[in-house]
Amino acid sequence: MQQPSSRTKAIALAAAGTLAAGMGLASVGTASAAPGPRHTVQARPAWLAKAHAKGALPKTEGLSFSILLGMRDQAGANAEVRALSDPSSASYGKWLSLGQFNAAYGPSKADVAAVSAWAKSQGLRVSSVAPSGMLVNVSGSTNTVNRVFATKMASYSFHGVTVRSNTTALTLPAGTSATVLSAVKGVVGLDTGATVKKPADTLPGPPPGGRYGVQPCSSYYGQKIAKDQPSAYGKKWPYAVCGYTPKQLQSAYGVDKQLKKGYSGKGQTVVITDAFAAPTIAADLSKYNSKYGLPQFKKGQFTQQTPGPDGYDLVNECGGNGWYGEETLDVEAVHSMAPGAKIVYAGAPDCASGLDNTWAAAIDNHTGDVITNSWSDGVDDIADLGQSYIDFYQQYSTEAALRGITVNFSTGDDGDETAGGTKLADKTVGFPSDLPYVTGVGGTSLDVNKKGAWAGEWGWQNAYAQLSADGKSWMSPPGSYSSGGGGGTSQLFAQPWYQKGVVPSSVANYYGSTPMRAIPDISTVGDPNTGLVVGETQAFPDGTYWDTYRIGGTSLSSPVMAGIVAVASSRAHHALGFINPLYYSLMNTPAVHDLKAPTQPLSQVRTDDVNGLDSSGGLHFELQRLDVQSSTLHDTPGWDSETGVGSPAALFFQFAARR
Repeated sequence: MQQPSSRTKAIALAAAGTLAAGMGLASVGTASAAPGPRHTVQARPAWLAKAHAKGALPKTEGLSFSILLGMRDQAGANAEVRALSDPSSASYGKWLSLGQFNAAYGPSKADVAAVSAWAKSQGLRVSSVAPSGMLVNVSGSTNTVNRVFATKMASYSFHGVTVRSNTTALTLPAGTSATVLSAVKGVVGLDTGATVKKPADTLPGPPPGGRYGVQPCSSYYGQKIAKDQPSAYGKKWPYAVCGYTPKQLQSAYGVDKQLKKGYSGKGQTVVITDAFAAPTIAADLSKYNSKYGLPQFKKGQFTQQTPGPDGYDLVNECGGNGWYGEETLDVEAVHSMAPGAKIVYAGAPDCASGLDNTWAAAIDNHTGDVITNSWSDGVDDIADLGQSYIDFYQQYSTEAALRGITVNFSTGDDGDETAGGTKLADKTVGFPSDLPYVTGVGGTSLDVNKKGAWAGEWGWQNAYAQLSADGKSWMSPPGSYSSGGGGGTSQLFAQPWYQKGVVPSSVANYYGSTPMRAIPDISTVGDPNTGLVVGETQAFPDGTYWDTYRIGGTSLSSPVMAGIVAVASSRAHHALGFINPLYYSLMNTPAVHDLKAPTQPLSQVRTDDVNGLDSSGGLHFELQRLDVQSSTLHDTPGWDSETGVGSPAALFFQFAARR
C-alpha cells in the first residue's frame, strides 16, 4: 500500500524481506578450512561489506533453512511454458499437474533421497521436503551449520534490522557424493532473517489509526473544484478523490457488466501472500461488504492459512501489525473485483524467509489459480540478492507457469528508483516482479467519472508542490517527485519471447547489446489519490474501532488485477494461467487501454489532516501533478516502461475468453 511521500508498506519492509531470503552482511571472522578439497555451493554474501558486524551466533542456537535442488531440463521447461501459454499454440492451456511437472522437470526422487540422507548424515534434521522436491527443509544448531558448511554464522545490523549470515562461502565436505554435489543448487534462508531468541505466539493488536482521503475531497474524479486554493498552470484544479468505492472500480474496468452475466470469479481461487494475519479481519470484511454493497463471504469462501501456536517470528523487525493493513487491502480489493471467487490468505510467519517459503508452498500445493503478492524483495541486484535466492524464485515461477498459475507481483512504488531522475546511476527495477514468468503489475492514476465510467487513465508518477507561506500560490510546480509505479529494465533476466519486437530497444537494451526483460507487463489503479477506500480496525486516541481510509500503491494494483483475472477465467471457464503472452497478444486491440501521457499538465489538490487523525489540528494542502515527467518512465503509444501494455478495458473479458 502507499501514501504519498512514503514507500509501499510491504516495500518499506523490503530490507527485512530481502534479507529474509538470501542475503548477508560484513564479516566477523574466517572459519578454519576443513582438511581436503571442499565444494563451493554458495558464494560469500556480497552485501556483508555494507553491514555492521554484531558478533557470532551462539553455538547452540537453532537455525532453520532450506537446501535448494535444481530443476531438470530447464531448456525443455522454458519451451513447454511457451507452448502452454502462447494463445496461438495448439497446446495452449494444457497445464501440467504436479505429477507431470515432477516427472519431467522436478529433481529426481533419487536426488531428493540422496540430499536428504546426506543432510541427516551431517547431523542436520530434515523437517520436510517440498512437494516438488525442490526444497529440502532442514534445521540444526549454529555449531552444526558451521561445521557442515565450514563457515561461521554471525549477526549483523543492516538497514536498521538485525540479521544473520554465513561469513564465508558455503562449501560441502570433501567426500560428498557426486549425486549430492550435482543435485544441490544452493542454500536458501540461512543468511537471512533476524536472530530472535523466542518466537512470538501472539501478534500485536490493531495498528495505529490514520485517515486519508479527508474532506474537502471529491466523490468522483474532478467533481469538486478547489476554488479556495491557488491556481496553477493557468486554472483551478479539483480536490482529489475521497477514495473510489468497489462499485466505481467495477464499473471503470468493466467488471460490472461481467457480474450481470454471472461471471463473478466463481470457481476460481485467488491466493494472497503476506506476512502475519490481522486478528480482526473477519469482522472488518463483514463491515466492509455491508457498507459498500458487496456480497458477504459464504462459508468457506474466505479462508486463512496461518502458523500455529508459537509460529510467528520477527514480529518487531518486520513491523508486525503494519502488515494487517496489507492483508485488509489485498482481500478487500480482490473481493471488490471478483466477489464470487474464493480467497485464500496465506499468512507467513515472518516477512523474511517465511514469506518466501509461504509463496513457494502456494505454488507447490496449487492452492489457487491466481496468486497476488503486494510485496518486494528490493531491487534486482545480484550482489544483494544472491544467486541461490534468484534460482529459488526462477524455479518456482517456472513451476507456476507450467502448472497454469497466474502469479502477480507489485512492481513497487518508487518509479525507476532514481528519486525522480536525480540519481540515474541507481536506475533499476524491483525483484521478484521482473521474473520472466510472473506478471509485473504497475500503477496508474485513474479517472472514474460521475457515471462510474472509465474516463481516462495515466501512468502513476507523482510530484507535490507546497503552498506558499501566505497561501496564495503553489511553490515551484510540479514540486518534488514523490512516488510512482515501478518499471524499467531488468539486469538479471534476458528478454522473454513474448516481449520481442514489442518492447522498444531503448528499454530492452538499456544495459547493453543483449535485450533484457522489462516491466511492467500491465497496470491498474495505483495512485493513492485515486485509490480504493478500505475498512480496517485501527487504534485511535479515542478508542479502537473500524474505520475507512483511502489507499493506493502497486499494493492495490496487483490484487485489483488478480480479481480481474479471476473474473476473466470464470468467463473463459478455465484458468488463464501464465498470462503474460495473452496480455501482449491483446496489444492494439480494444481489450486494453493504450495509456499515453497527458498533453497538458494535469493536477489535483490533495487534503490531509495535519495530525493524520482529524481536522482539529488543521488541514494541509498539496498540489499533486499527475504523471509527472521528471521520472525516466513515460507512458507512450504501445508498450512503455510506465504502464506496460496499458490497463484492462471492458472488452478484456470478451477477448480473453476467446483464447
